[in-house]
Amino acid sequence: MGLDIVLINPGDRRQAHQDLGKDYSGIEPPFWIAVQAAYLRKRGFGVAVIDSNAENITPEETAAMVGEMNPLLAAVIVYGAHPSASTQNMTISGKICRAIKDLTAVKVALGGLHPSALPMTTLKEEAVDFVIEGEGPLSLVALLETLRAGRNDFSNVPGLWYEQDAIVLHTPRAPLISSLDAVLPAGAWDLLPMRTYRAHNWHCFDDISSRSPYGAVYTSLGCPYSCLFCCINAPFGKPGVRYRSPRLVVDEIGVMVEKYGVRHLKIIDELFILNEKHYMAIADLLIERRYDLNIWAYARVDTVKPVHLDRMKKAGINWLALGIESANPAVRDGATKRMQTGDIASVVRTIRDAGMSIIGNYIFGLPDDTRATMQETLDLAMDLNCEYGNFYCAMAYPGSRLYDIAIQNKWELPATWHGYSQLSYETLPLPTKHISAQEVLKFRDQAFLRYFSNTSYLDAIERKFSTHIRRHIEEMTTLRLKRRILGD
Repeated sequence: MGLDIVLINPGDRRQAHQDLGKDYSGIEPPFWIAVQAAYLRKRGFGVAVIDSNAENITPEETAAMVGEMNPLLAAVIVYGAHPSASTQNMTISGKICRAIKDLTAVKVALGGLHPSALPMTTLKEEAVDFVIEGEGPLSLVALLETLRAGRNDFSNVPGLWYEQDAIVLHTPRAPLISSLDAVLPAGAWDLLPMRTYRAHNWHCFDDISSRSPYGAVYTSLGCPYSCLFCCINAPFGKPGVRYRSPRLVVDEIGVMVEKYGVRHLKIIDELFILNEKHYMAIADLLIERRYDLNIWAYARVDTVKPVHLDRMKKAGINWLALGIESANPAVRDGATKRMQTGDIASVVRTIRDAGMSIIGNYIFGLPDDTRATMQETLDLAMDLNCEYGNFYCAMAYPGSRLYDIAIQNKWELPATWHGYSQLSYETLPLPTKHISAQEVLKFRDQAFLRYFSNTSYLDAIERKFSTHIRRHIEEMTTLRLKRRILGD
């Protein structure tokens, strides 16, 4: 069987993370590529994968590999394991597409979250033959069948943008996948460089010398909420959640554990702790298997149920990431995230009492933020003293309502796609109604240093983990990000 498609995972760790990408950030397996590869293989296509991000190879090296493989189609899938990861990777994705077009005769498709949010822009800007709008698997099957048959009529391929005779054409999106188990089987992990993936530094505070192997899995797709700043539902077209079966999920985790030695695992779902029947079925199956796992997953303050925490911990869920965003109720409500500060503190205490650790996620620069409200958020973060904190600037990610608002109001947006990365030199956050983008970014960077240099935080980390981890964090804070808009 000849090779029909090579799926490419793009990435440029240096550009996206600066020096923090060397030792502190994770290198995550591209789950979306793994399951699409498995589905296409199941449908009888010859499939290969190039993980340019994990292998840390150049666009030209990627193109050379594609040329040697000579597939019918090279598909660059710009997804990522968090909402911001797609847009920030569009710069390197464009370079990979250009290199393939320049160095090979292979047709090129670009799909994922960002291309689904801006399909017309993507088709016009990038050196590609096709842009895939929507989830992707059903579109890829139809596209490959058409290419195999040697036809130039793509009107039956759903969710496809392309040009014919200098005219842009596009077809309606494919219907949302109705059976995730059928279309998202266990990933084709044998096609990925499993040895190269590593967990984030904080995920392994219990044993930071052993961050690999690292696995990632979706147990559901989508989110029922419509937060102003989030673009996660762009490939799906609307809010909502669909689930893979708990048995399939745990069987897939079993493959990672037993075949690849994975212990550290990320559950990628935008909101894993939501449907009790679903996530507790997974937890109970993991308890039965007695895997020694170190798992982290996303939750909302208002979805955490104390009654389940002990069993979740027993299943290996050691970290929960909470979307706290802002301490100020007016700022939070403007982002459609309603909760009370007292509730946040109570939930944090309850999670800790169950023996779990917490990543607090905070956003500076939401539309109603002032310097005073951002300070409230930093004060809350330091009071909660979570085992780790992620500090973000509000960004108008394509596919979010905030992006539409920014376009309508003609707010300045990053000049490059990698300017949407939170940690890049070119980062350009949004201004608020009251303060400039420069003030927001400067506050965020100072907040990061204040939090991780705080003696109360460092003492707590040393008590819970070790003196070694305290020193690790102290070393991390010596790496200062350079920012173009701050004159660095």
